Amino acid sequence: MSGAVERTAFTRAMARVPAPVTVTTTVDREGRPWGFTASSFSSLSLEPPLVLVCVGRTASVHRAFTTARCFLVNVLAADQADVAARFAARGTDRFAAGDMERCELGLPGLADAAVRVACRLHDVLDGGDHSILVGRVEATHTGPRTPLLHYDRSWCRPVDAHPGRPAHRAA
Repeated sequence: MSGAVERTAFTRAMARVPAPVTVTTTVDREGRPWGFTASSFSSLSLEPPLVLVCVGRTASVHRAFTTARCFLVNVLAADQADVAARFAARGTDRFAAGDMERCELGLPGLADAAVRVACRLHDVLDGGDHSILVGRVEATHTGPRTPLLHYDRSWCRPVDAHPGRPAHRAA
């Protein structure tokens, strides 16, 4: 036995891990905006401040992001599942809705996102069928909105006993 888990079992298990829903954007050298939906976003390092987001190697946006100078991760708010679906769709103008505006580092972003994290591209790492974009955080914006989560192949919002207030920390 090789020890490798079967693909279906792996995807089923990963679907049960809650993840933030993000739309990551950039602008290429010609000024054309690019964006994609991802739930593979995480902090990586505090010193220096680094985050990671993963982009599929076969995605139409792959080259734009792996050669970008900077990118912006928009953590979507709970009522922005339509934005997530639009940026996950193929063969459509993802920016046609007009809801993106210039945000941190001059990149297209959602003014009402739950969180925005603006990064300079620090490194691109091999991640199997994905590339791992490592970004050095240059600026952040934290809004008051509850984030959208992806769990068990569905969009959902976290249960919050005190909407608008940070959760209490365990002692």
